[in-house]
Amino acid sequence: MAGAASAPAPKVVPAAAVAATADRSQISTHILDTGKGKPAGGVPVTLEAKKGNDDGNGWQKVADGVTNSDGRIDDLGPKTLDPGVYRLTFQTGDYFAKQKIDTFYPSITIEFTLPDNTQHYHVPLLLSPFAYSTYRGS
Repeated sequence: MAGAASAPAPKVVPAAAVAATADRSQISTHILDTGKGKPAGGVPVTLEAKKGNDDGNGWQKVADGVTNSDGRIDDLGPKTLDPGVYRLTFQTGDYFAKQKIDTFYPSITIEFTLPDNTQHYHVPLLLSPFAYSTYRGS
C-alpha cells in the first residue's frame, strides 16, 4: 500500500551474543534424528521474522545458530521478540550429506505465529531422510 508505514526491521543478533546476555531466548529448537534415535548436532538454523508484505521477499533475518551435540539451540535470537509470524529454516541437506545419506529435504522451513511475547516458544523438529514432523513444545 502506498503511504503505509512499515514496521521496523528486527535487529540481527548472533546466537552466541545472545547467550552471553540472556538465560534463554524466546525461541528455542532441537532436532531429533528419528532414523537414528539420536539428536542431530551440527545443523545450521536461521530464525526470520515476516515483514509487512506477502511478495515472497518479506522476511528479515533475526538470528542464526547451529545445533549442539544434543541437537539443541537454546539461545536462538533475543530474549523477547515482537508478536508476529516467524520461521525457522533448518539446513538438513548438509547434515545428511556428511553421513553419506540421501535426503528428500535439503532444507526444512517451519513457519509459526508468536502471539504473546511473554511466553517461551520451543519448536522441535523430528527428522528422517524422507519425512519430518514438528509441534509446539514447552
